[in-house]
Amino acid sequence: MRPEIEGLLASPEPAIRWLVRSRVLGEAAEEDRAAIPASEMVRRMVAGVGSQPYAKWQGAHWVLAALAEIGHPPGSAELIPLREQVLAAWLDESYDREVSVAYGKRGIPLLDGRYRAHASQQGYALWFLLKLGLADERCDRLAEMLLRWQWPDGGWNCDRNPAASASSFMETLLPMRGLWLYGTPRAREAARAAAEVFLTRRLAFGARSGELIRAEFGKLHFPLYWHYDILGGLKAMGEMGLLGDPRCSEALEMLQSMRLADGWPAHARYYSATSDNADWGGTSVKRANPWVTIDALTVLGGA
Repeated sequence: MRPEIEGLLASPEPAIRWLVRSRVLGEAAEEDRAAIPASEMVRRMVAGVGSQPYAKWQGAHWVLAALAEIGHPPGSAELIPLREQVLAAWLDESYDREVSVAYGKRGIPLLDGRYRAHASQQGYALWFLLKLGLADERCDRLAEMLLRWQWPDGGWNCDRNPAASASSFMETLLPMRGLWLYGTPRAREAARAAAEVFLTRRLAFGARSGELIRAEFGKLHFPLYWHYDILGGLKAMGEMGLLGDPRCSEALEMLQSMRLADGWPAHARYYSATSDNADWGGTSVKRANPWVTIDALTVLGGA
């Protein structure tokens, strides 16, 4: 067994052990998964949730997203109040109201035939509620919103500049994951169209210039929240069974080149010491981050 896997299996955090056993080694490991809700980190995250669901990064939206990413077992009654916060926010009637930018009321701007929605919000909610076994019939409306707001090129964008005509990586990644997991034929077709937003750019590179679109896309992070990097893109391609597409090869090679002796690092982070109640392993260019390493091993194993 490789040293980095041995080190991860020795972690006191049950989510790390379960992720390694289930996603890297292909084992059941239900005992580790069952221990996740009672872990100190998870208890701290849940206890820290306030009344604002989108508060960064302690609101119900972000805590449920993190719990789904680390494999919290589905169907927990304790998480239902958090679900209610999230659905009350993202199913507000204003999301069914079309407005112009100049219009004073809340709603979704429709400019030049394109909805300018923060679709990552409904997209992530759809994904994590399904993963956590908390989805009900209201999630059908989340999916309907995403399908209605989708742009002609397959993705989504919140840019209110009328000249904006291409989808955003950040607004497209999470709706794509949510619709793929939702799993209806129409949702899967929409998610597959969204995948082309990334694949036509080889997951991180300008279609015309061939250069890295943003420096942050070439760094590794955990959690990503609503952001994007090559590992997040590859992880989504893995969920959709698309890692064999040759347009993933450059990003896979880039990820492989970032490997350290003990795994993969987190080069940067989007949280601060006071904005999250979880231990995400910190950042370093010289030592591995356990959560990033697990995702990297999962992706490369799937490829």
